[in-house]
Amino acid sequence: MVVVVINLRQLFVIAWLTGMTSFIQAAILPEDRADALFHVYDGGGVTISGPSILVRKEFAQKFSVSGNYYVDSISSASIDVITRASEYSEERTENSVGIDYLHNKTIMGLAYTKSDENDFNAQSAHFTISQDLFGDLSTLSLGYSRGWDEVGRRGDPLFSKDVDRHHYRLSLSQIVTKNLLLNLGYEAITDEGFLNNPYRKVRYLGNSNSQADATQECPSGRNYCYEDELYPNTRTSNSIALRSIYYLAHRAALKGEYRYFTDTWGIGAQTYEIGYTYPTDNHWIYDFRYRYYRQKQASFYNDLFAYQEAQSYRARDKELSTYNNHTFGVSASYEFLRKSWKFIDRGTINFAWDHIRFQYDNFRDLRTETVIAGDEPLYKFSANIFQTYISVWY
Repeated sequence: MVVVVINLRQLFVIAWLTGMTSFIQAAILPEDRADALFHVYDGGGVTISGPSILVRKEFAQKFSVSGNYYVDSISSASIDVITRASEYSEERTENSVGIDYLHNKTIMGLAYTKSDENDFNAQSAHFTISQDLFGDLSTLSLGYSRGWDEVGRRGDPLFSKDVDRHHYRLSLSQIVTKNLLLNLGYEAITDEGFLNNPYRKVRYLGNSNSQADATQECPSGRNYCYEDELYPNTRTSNSIALRSIYYLAHRAALKGEYRYFTDTWGIGAQTYEIGYTYPTDNHWIYDFRYRYYRQKQASFYNDLFAYQEAQSYRARDKELSTYNNHTFGVSASYEFLRKSWKFIDRGTINFAWDHIRFQYDNFRDLRTETVIAGDEPLYKFSANIFQTYISVWY
């Protein structure tokens, strides 16, 4: 029985190490800790970087409060920007606060998030509740989030559109054996309002040789023109995911995940992920992971429409096309403080790197100008994500 208890505890530790604590909501308040992070995303002509500070503190043995400050500094010369407009830079700032309440084997949580940038503001409120069942071997969690977005447009102070969002979550975690933890999660999201990008255009076959068409909407020397994209005002998506963690000897662990996604825009997607965590005896913990994502296009997506206003809804956003990506990642964590020092119990310094390769099946690279419309090469690019952060427990 002692061995079983130890292994169950190690399962939870491994789940935390592998970043899979989102599906574990056991009736234990989060630990008091502070994290200082810096992140960089670089790929496809887009660079995003910034710091993040997270602080969490328990009080009265029943409550835990948290606060998070997050900044994204964005400079973009992406394929959409290069082919339609000039490079730009902007900054997004996000602030979050939350509180968790523990009562017997139930944890309830409330949180509020506010995000601001020069042409997009978002607010959201979150509620979660989780209950341990059957001798604490099962955990059932429910969640609901409500979001309010305001979409603007640079250079047009009169442009303002609203988006309402609802997000429902259901999760069941089950300790199957002393070494195996499973989780089944379901999510449903409904969005209503202005859902397309106020800057993005679609292209259609047209005559750009006439003087009247030699404008910004019909690039000179090309046999296509541009018009505004137009999306449906509503979108509902559903996803279901099965995740597992298997504890191995020497405190190592394997994890796996499969996720299926579908929505009312006709997009279907599948995600496969595997990972391996290996702790050493010299204070280091290594994590290796691979992820494959495959998506089919939205029903109203087209890289090149046959004529202007060819259909009621139209999009040429590469994120709505048919594409896939492969992600290879590695993380390392070093525990630099194992014994208490003043008010600090322990601390770690952490590094993570992910390399992503995107391949699009029906989104073409318009930077190639020497071919007729529709014969441009398919677009592809690679991106790297770097993260480093320090965590202290107190």
